[in-house]
Amino acid sequence: MEKFASEIIIGLEVHVELDTKTKLFCSCPTKGSEEPNTRTCVVCLGMPGSKPVLNRKAVEFALKLCLALNCKISPELIFSRKSYFYPDMAKNYQISQYEIPLGTNGKLKLKDGKEICITRVHMEEDPASLIHPSGLKESQYVLVDYNRSGNPLVEIVTKPDLNSPDEARDFMKKLITVLNYLEIFDINSGIIKADANISIEESNYTRIEIKNITGFKEIERALFYEVERQKNETKSHKKIEQETRAWDSERGITFSLRKKETEEDYGYIIDTDLTIVEITDKLISETKKSMPELAHDKVKKFIENHKIKKEDAEILAAEKGLAEMFEKVAEEVDPVLAAKWLRRELVRVLNYNKKELHEVKIDEKHMIDLLKLVENKKITDNVAAKILEKLVENPFDVNEYVKKESLEAVSDVSELEKYCKESIAENPKAVEDYKKGEAKALNFIVGAVMRKSKGKATPKEVNEIILKLIK
Repeated sequence: MEKFASEIIIGLEVHVELDTKTKLFCSCPTKGSEEPNTRTCVVCLGMPGSKPVLNRKAVEFALKLCLALNCKISPELIFSRKSYFYPDMAKNYQISQYEIPLGTNGKLKLKDGKEICITRVHMEEDPASLIHPSGLKESQYVLVDYNRSGNPLVEIVTKPDLNSPDEARDFMKKLITVLNYLEIFDINSGIIKADANISIEESNYTRIEIKNITGFKEIERALFYEVERQKNETKSHKKIEQETRAWDSERGITFSLRKKETEEDYGYIIDTDLTIVEITDKLISETKKSMPELAHDKVKKFIENHKIKKEDAEILAAEKGLAEMFEKVAEEVDPVLAAKWLRRELVRVLNYNKKELHEVKIDEKHMIDLLKLVENKKITDNVAAKILEKLVENPFDVNEYVKKESLEAVSDVSELEKYCKESIAENPKAVEDYKKGEAKALNFIVGAVMRKSKGKATPKEVNEIILKLIK
């Protein structure tokens, strides 16, 4: 028995749908009609005599992922038949890779710097979609939709290096970031799901597999539940047996599906319908050249070139669109100011509106115009924040809007002094409290001035003038 240093051991098998126009071994579209069983042909239905033809674009996408995960690339691409009898595979086998995967021995770094080893990255076709009308356990029958059958997938298999549900969720976030940078996965409609292998020290690390968990939060929820379930079982002196379980997201529980198969149970054989594809040094070199700068490269560049904090750099680089916007804005605006507003304010407004950056029309020009006004003290931070909230809803010309609404910052000292004198006269108790040592009382007077100026005065200047007048 292998000796582990952690109480919880987790390994993930993540299935990612590649964003190609056609399926892995035929010309059927991967998207389009959602009417069941309409995007199919003799190949993806596995009809006798049909011959699969490999999708070159899918190979390019899979190779990019292997390189991004620092995998060792196999010199040959070989497909096998994974034999099993189930309604989701009409031909009773799935075309996958077993003996020699495309990529091996890769790694992906978590936010705390811990490296998770990638055992293998291989290509395979997606099975059909099974619909259980009354739920997985209760349905008396199952419906099969073969539209999805044959879609190109990559499977990323980790070593059991994850030691908590939190780490598993972070791994998935980091993987999604890589996929987005490579532009090989459709974040809006693409399928990404995980099978999780989990064991605990109390059961002598007896492995339980949880199948087909979809979504970061669901992976975390399923793993937290399963850890607690296994601990309760061992406390009750019940034996944990190796098995495959399913996750019911509505009820928040896992339930037993079957005793766990081993890989040998699938009876893999080399697929003789598909020729061996050579992965040449030239192909690898060309693929590397076509790959974009990845998130970890962006972080390093942002810190070294723009002198921003590591935390800010990591948050900006986590989303490709946000990182690209920052680079463009930082060319014309102070990078530290740009990082602060993009990483905090823009993200805040997007979260409030429950939107992703790619879902709104705001672009780098809007941000440059807005932040130039802030940088040159033409508008206050408060005014800029309110403008940003409106920009996310429906973009407009920032400079014209500021002029039209008379939102320029009050910089006339005599006007500011007038507001300050009025506020001091109207709030004698706050003045008295401040003189008695209650520093917070000053904020009350500042607030009164800000209201008089309609938020167009800068708090720093107001503070200085009030203190001067009180003393």
